[in-house]
Amino acid sequence: MYQYRIEGGHPVRGTVTASGNKNAALACIPASLMATAPVTLKNIPEIEDVLVMLDICRALGAGVDRLDKNSWKIDPKGMSSSDVPGSLSAKVRASILFAGPLLARFGSVSLPPPGGDVIGRRRLDTHLLAFEQLGARVEIDGAFRFTANKLKGSDIFLDEASVTATENALMAAALAEGTTILRNAASEPHVQDLCRLLNAMGADIQGIGSNILTVHGVKELSGAEFSIGPDFMEVGSFIGLAAVTRGEIAIEGIEPDDLRMMRLAFGRLGISWSIEGRRLTVHAGQAMKVVPDLGGMIPKIDDAPWPGFPPDLTSIMTVVATQTEGAVLIHEKMFESRMFFVDKLIGMGARIVLCDPHRAVVSGPSRLRGSDLVSPDVRAGMAMVIAALCAEGTSVIKNVYQIERGYERISERLALLGARIERIEG
Repeated sequence: MYQYRIEGGHPVRGTVTASGNKNAALACIPASLMATAPVTLKNIPEIEDVLVMLDICRALGAGVDRLDKNSWKIDPKGMSSSDVPGSLSAKVRASILFAGPLLARFGSVSLPPPGGDVIGRRRLDTHLLAFEQLGARVEIDGAFRFTANKLKGSDIFLDEASVTATENALMAAALAEGTTILRNAASEPHVQDLCRLLNAMGADIQGIGSNILTVHGVKELSGAEFSIGPDFMEVGSFIGLAAVTRGEIAIEGIEPDDLRMMRLAFGRLGISWSIEGRRLTVHAGQAMKVVPDLGGMIPKIDDAPWPGFPPDLTSIMTVVATQTEGAVLIHEKMFESRMFFVDKLIGMGARIVLCDPHRAVVSGPSRLRGSDLVSPDVRAGMAMVIAALCAEGTSVIKNVYQIERGYERISERLALLGARIERIEG
């Protein structure tokens, strides 16, 4: 097991390139199994969750070859099984995304309960309801088993705009007979990437980027080459890091349209940036002062389905708010356990009132002190790294596997920006 030793109080400076979108990669990998020929995926982040998903492909009989550092070729022709191994499924929440492709290809799939972050209840009901409306039968007996003689298109209204349920329904509908209309669909950039990959493979998906997707089923999908877009959650993490350490960094390879709501939220904390083409620069000397709502009211940063503020960045924003003058309410609506990490920030000296499992009032700026910490999940873990880098003294963060599930070579890349961080055994 590895841990990070971090010496805080040093501004980050330099240039970093945005990694490929983690969540897009986790959907596009299983989608590749639906093709009749190899699929080449580029700009795939080198993270733990991706490696597990590729291991699942191998366990199912697919050929998996690394072409270079961030490119993989997946050849599904040799697949012989639609049973996802429990030992691998337990490691990653995204293993549920093999359900749609395997159901569409084999007519059946057996999937143990997926693992992943412990951030509260993450219901699977929406997946099951979508599969049933496409004509699948659902059995639950310790594991999930989906079977279908023939998938048929349907007019489906999802009971929540779930990203993974939308992705599973899209993949199953792509090879279903007839037309499927997905209403109340998720529309995040990673869902859009999946749609574009499927279309590159020969699918017929319309309405990309909206919450109504129309899928005209086709008989088969071919091989393709596709490049994953940038990870806007990672971009947001680097923006927050630059601001709280009073540094200046440039982030290459960003997609400006993915950052519109993020610009508004960071703006409420007195943080801004400039964009030239696909290069974003966070300049030194940020205001770092809360902008009150009309009438001097305390502003709120709250998450919502796309194009709202991403829930995966609420942990980062909580840390940023500790270094900002004024008070702000952070409202994480989607996961009832995600905000519990704030007790660690309070132990470091942050002034935070946890109102309930979803809301915290943060008053800043606070002088944070180095501490011994344990990463509970990907995003809270990265938030702890950012807190440690702006704190006085030395911090040790354990269970960094959780962080490295979502951030590519993060300790190495931060060190190149001047952060005092070591990845050590412990």
